[in-house]
Amino acid sequence: MKGRLQPNWMPWYDLRRKTDDGRTPFRDPSDRQSDSLTGEDRKIMETDILKKIVRCKKEEIAAAKRRLPQNRIREQAAGFREKRPFLNRLQQPGPSGVNIIAEIKRASPSKGLIRADLDAARYAVEYEKGGAASLSVLTDRMHFQGSAEDLKKARAAVSIPVLRKDFLISSYQIYESSVLGADAVLLIVKILSREQLRDYLDLSHELGMDALVEIHSKKELEEAARAGARLIGINNRNLSSFETDIETAVHLAAFLEAHQVAVAESGIRDRADIERTKNSGIRNFLIGESLVRAENPTEFLRSLMGGA
Repeated sequence: MKGRLQPNWMPWYDLRRKTDDGRTPFRDPSDRQSDSLTGEDRKIMETDILKKIVRCKKEEIAAAKRRLPQNRIREQAAGFREKRPFLNRLQQPGPSGVNIIAEIKRASPSKGLIRADLDAARYAVEYEKGGAASLSVLTDRMHFQGSAEDLKKARAAVSIPVLRKDFLISSYQIYESSVLGADAVLLIVKILSREQLRDYLDLSHELGMDALVEIHSKKELEEAARAGARLIGINNRNLSSFETDIETAVHLAAFLEAHQVAVAESGIRDRADIERTKNSGIRNFLIGESLVRAENPTEFLRSLMGGA
C-alpha cells in the first residue's frame, strides 16, 4: 500500500532529550541507576517503544502459528539450505577499506514515513551496483512498514547476502526467516533471555544462517560473548528512547574480543561519520535512512565508501 500509513501505525516522533550544552559525555547505558532518573527519563521509560513492539510481535507470532503451526514451518525451513555467506563478507574490509550493509527501510518509529514508494527490488539493485557488501531488509510491518515480500523481492534481485532485520523473540521466527530466504538474522540482546540468545544462535547456524547479535551497552556485549556470538552489531540508537549517539560504537569497540567482528549501526549519515567510527577499529557499517533518502542511492553509497 503505497503512500498511505496503515490506520494502526503510529510514528514514534522525537523523544530525544535536549541538553543546554549539546552533546553530553558518553555513559554506558548499563550504568544508569533507576533512582537517578529525571522526570523526562521516566516519561521516556513509560512510553518505551521497544516494549510496544515486543507486545505486537507476540500477537503476530500467535496469529502466524494459527495459520501455519510450528512443526510445519520447521519442516519447511529444513529444506532451505542455499544460503549466501553473510559473516564471511564482513570479516575483511572491502576494496574501499570498509563494508556497508545497505538497508531497505520505508519508515521508522523515530522518523515516521521515510519513503512511501520504496521499491525493494530496485533499491537492492542500486545498492549492489554501489558496492554494498550485503543488504538489510526490515520486515516489521507495524512500526517500520516493512514486509516479508520486501525481503524476498530484494534477495531475488541481487547476488549478495541478505539480513532479515526484525524483532525476533521466538524460534518460530527463526524458522520463518529461513523459509523467507534470509542469509542472516538480527538477534537483539535487549529483548532476549540468556537462554533464548544461545538457543537462537545455535538454531540459526543449524539452518545455515549467520546471526548479527545487536548490543547497546557493555553489559549486553558481555551477554553476547557469553552466548558465543561472533558478529556483533553495536547499535548507536537506544531502542527504548530512540536517542542516537555514534560515540556508542566508538566506545564499545574497545571491549570486543579478538575473534569478534563489529558492525556499527544507526546514526551514520556521511563519510565523516564513517571515518570517525573507523578510527576505533570498526570496518563494517549498517546504513539505512541516509541511503533511502538519497536522490541517487548508488552514488551516495559510493561516496560513503570514499569514492569520487
